[in-house]
Amino acid sequence: MRIATLNMQNLRLMPDGTLFGARDRDDVEDPALDQADRRLTAALLAQANADLLAVQEVFDQASLDAFHDRYLTRVCAPYPWRLCLPGNDGRGLDVAVMSRFPWDHAASHAGMTAGDLGLDPPPGMSCDQPIFRRDGLEVRFGALTLFVVHFKAPYPDAARAWAVRRLEAQAVAQLLAGAGPMWLVAGDLNEPGGASERAVAPLEALGENLMRRLAEAERWTYFQPDERRYGAPDGLIASPALAARLEGVVPQVLRAGMGREAGPDGAERLPESGLHRPHASDHAGVVLDLEQVRSSIIGRRLRG
Repeated sequence: MRIATLNMQNLRLMPDGTLFGARDRDDVEDPALDQADRRLTAALLAQANADLLAVQEVFDQASLDAFHDRYLTRVCAPYPWRLCLPGNDGRGLDVAVMSRFPWDHAASHAGMTAGDLGLDPPPGMSCDQPIFRRDGLEVRFGALTLFVVHFKAPYPDAARAWAVRRLEAQAVAQLLAGAGPMWLVAGDLNEPGGASERAVAPLEALGENLMRRLAEAERWTYFQPDERRYGAPDGLIASPALAARLEGVVPQVLRAGMGREAGPDGAERLPESGLHRPHASDHAGVVLDLEQVRSSIIGRRLRG
């Protein structure tokens, strides 16, 4: 069993029936490359060869289904179970899951407020305002509970964004109290490097961010070309029980779908990748192999 996480960078089904490419909508980029982007997104996910995909920046269920049916099934086995629930992002970019086996339970926490959890919101934020910028999507598979997240980006006001991200981390930490001993938080934590204190520290204190098992120079999963800046926003935080059973297992970072501008010259890239675009995303994919605990977590239904 393998789990992968990927920020899909603006996956949206447009009114004309096409899929928006892996580009930010405020960038001046060539829309003629959009479909090549999505072929690369699919190729990267095929390379991940995961049974379960935790993805971010998906506009809605229709966008997720269109990508799956038009692109993903051409290069890998299908994901019959797919879910993208409405979240709180003003641009409509939500979190989603695609799976090759059914879940036992799925729930959105997009409507959860600081008042619901007894948390103090940052100044200027009402106790009745939703905590999550997108959602904290909870999906349970047997003994494993997965939370798919995409926390607040560190802009335009870095200090306020830090406070919002801290609140999101505190909310997930409270939700984990009811998740049982085996849980995994996967997604874009949006935590910039170099911070004196990580906003997601309360969440990481409850488990182990498995990305820390990689050498620091190998953790980067994001590249900002205009600033030539590398970052490691993507996380896989495992409960102590799960982390212990994954002793020696190190996440794999898949950068083959990124633009050739990122990383050293000559680094592995998918054949259709360009200098900046086409690309699968501005994020790398991250894969975690759960094979050694597969049967005890999920149960017999996966065998064979």
